Amino acid sequence: MTLDFNMVLWLLPDLHNTDLHLAVNCIFHDCQAPGVRVTKVDWQPMRNGTAHRTQEYSCHELVVRRGQLFSIRLHLTGVLDREETLTLTVQTGSQASEALHTKAVFQTADLEVGDAWTAAKEAQTGNTVTVSLASPPDAVIGRYLLSARASSRRKHSDRKLGEFVLLFNPWCPEDDVFLASEEERQEYVLNDNGIIFRGVEKHIRAQGWNYGQFEEDILNICLSILDRSPSHQEDPATDVSCRHNPVYVSRVISAMVNSNNDRGVVQGQWQGKYGGGTSPLHWRGSVAILQKWFRGKYKPVKYGQCWVFAGVMCTVLRCLGIPTRVVSNFNSAHDTDRNLSVDKYVDSFGRTLEDLTEDSMWNFHVWNESWFTRQDLGPSYDGWQVLDATPQEESEGRFQCGPASVTAIREGDIHLAHDGPFVFSEVNADYITWLWHKDESQERVYSDTKKIGRSISTKAVGSDSRVDITNLYKYPEGSQKERQVYRKAMKKLLSVEAWGKRSRMQRASRRSLQRDNLLEPPAKPSITGKFKVLEPPVLGHDLKLALSLANLTSQALQVQVNLSGATILYTRRPVAEILHESHTVRLDPQEEKKIPITISYSQYKKDLTEDKKILLAAMCLVSKGEKLLVEKDVTLDDFIIIKVLGPATVGVAVAVEVTIINPLSERVKDCVLMVEGSGLLQGQLSIDVPTLQPQERALVQFTITPSRSGPRQLQVDLVSPHFPDIKGFLIIRVAIAK
Repeated sequence: MTLDFNMVLWLLPDLHNTDLHLAVNCIFHDCQAPGVRVTKVDWQPMRNGTAHRTQEYSCHELVVRRGQLFSIRLHLTGVLDREETLTLTVQTGSQASEALHTKAVFQTADLEVGDAWTAAKEAQTGNTVTVSLASPPDAVIGRYLLSARASSRRKHSDRKLGEFVLLFNPWCPEDDVFLASEEERQEYVLNDNGIIFRGVEKHIRAQGWNYGQFEEDILNICLSILDRSPSHQEDPATDVSCRHNPVYVSRVISAMVNSNNDRGVVQGQWQGKYGGGTSPLHWRGSVAILQKWFRGKYKPVKYGQCWVFAGVMCTVLRCLGIPTRVVSNFNSAHDTDRNLSVDKYVDSFGRTLEDLTEDSMWNFHVWNESWFTRQDLGPSYDGWQVLDATPQEESEGRFQCGPASVTAIREGDIHLAHDGPFVFSEVNADYITWLWHKDESQERVYSDTKKIGRSISTKAVGSDSRVDITNLYKYPEGSQKERQVYRKAMKKLLSVEAWGKRSRMQRASRRSLQRDNLLEPPAKPSITGKFKVLEPPVLGHDLKLALSLANLTSQALQVQVNLSGATILYTRRPVAEILHESHTVRLDPQEEKKIPITISYSQYKKDLTEDKKILLAAMCLVSKGEKLLVEKDVTLDDFIIIKVLGPATVGVAVAVEVTIINPLSERVKDCVLMVEGSGLLQGQLSIDVPTLQPQERALVQFTITPSRSGPRQLQVDLVSPHFPDIKGFLIIRVAIAK
């Protein structure tokens, strides 16, 4: 039977003229096809957010995880027949296509999580139908456009209903990023604050960091980082299609977090001068950095150093759903020529010769580990993968590093993708110091196979303590297995397959042979030496130490001791010399003597960097040509205490008290407390501190009103133009109001 306009009037006699017009439009002017139309969508954000653990994201779009069901409620112009299906279309990227798996068209039928998008009608009430959708566990992540139509209306175009965001899913066993432990998922995916370990091997200090992956605009910014990458600019269709793979996504992010080559997020600076930008030590988290980059139209943010790059990268990867943690490596090698050795050249006072020394050993270096399978390498290399966003060396023409399997590093399989030789050197290179003579000859004065890669650390799951994970990267130092792995790595490094171009391989081989054959390791010296700190090294105070020398022989020895000291960056790059003196010491048989050393505050005050580090060196020249080099890194301590004066509850103001001390023996003014804490206060809080008298202890109070429950990190920094920042943090457990 065919309907005409008069029949419609007869069928709908009680409608007002306006309603009649709508009915006629529905029947006659919408392609004259039978059935109903989809008009709008209810994303059910509370239901889906809770089920997908995405309710914390501060955005207006629905955020769900792949490989898991989610439900939406569709509003229709009429009642959908029980047998009638809906056709849904999801697509991501500007050049979406079914061939590249960036677009899928599917109908409501039987619902299952498999290798394709599926959907099913869950319930229907009048003109509203609830539909459950399931994405495959290897779906491309990113922002999707959803369209829908009743399947009977093939002549009518799909109704665009809006956008949603699909993330990696560590809760889905079939996802490459699946992590079995719920405690670890809470820590490495959902925890929006953390701790980064800095300092020196024997004086490791914790620094709080606000990852803030759920804060305003952060998810949108993280997706924008992918879209700004050179890979996307060169071939957007292929780039988007590769975003199902955490290996690909994490490598792109490692390149984009630094600004080298690609106008990425953070610009590095290691010269100790930060004009026109922010000192790396002034950042307390990733949120301000990412927002500044985004709102500044993708202009790189000045400045960052390794822990800043790692903190930002942790934010981005956790935001996208990849389990990620921050890792600190103490005595970290930067092996520029990739010969698995750090070669340092010094003069007769133990001072580093910058123009000769290309390699370096940083006091610490910070990178990331992310958890996912390595389908490109095989199941033996699944698990934690090293990623390093600090721009140190180019890889495949870009400043990117990783993912490198931690298991591959431990086993010496450095030929496997990506950047195995560089990461292996960072944790396991040999450390050699050469004395450079005026006639340009060189003499090995120190060699250590155990110095590099010490106390590799990360934050413990569920607590603020430090966990040593060195055993994940290498076998016990000095063990037969560790040396076997080192030799295995050297062989793979020198192979054409591992190294690429034969000419570079041959040069590396020649350097290795030259280093091994130039001199045998020096004989064990007849004396020992060690720097000892006599008083705790405190910022603003004189530094008091002693060099202790002991004669190991039964004969008297004459020793010339050349002492030097310099303020340094955490990369151990010297900034300014603050000590230069020589002593002649006679040591009787088996005798031990101490040479007292005092470095006054006035000596280091002007040249101390924000790292608050000083490097001492003693070149000991023993009779008969023996030489002994003694070094010590000193980090100056500071003081800040944070207390919460009462229980912390969501929506209820609570007082915080901060105790600070002027570390100097002089009056200081213009100090400011900078306060930040995700879920504790909006943005940053700046509090002016009254003038502080010499060594004065002062109390500063302020209030916070928590907005989210659970463990929250409050960061408080004392910032002054007269001394380096003094940083502190406190974990506050916030309860839900009863």
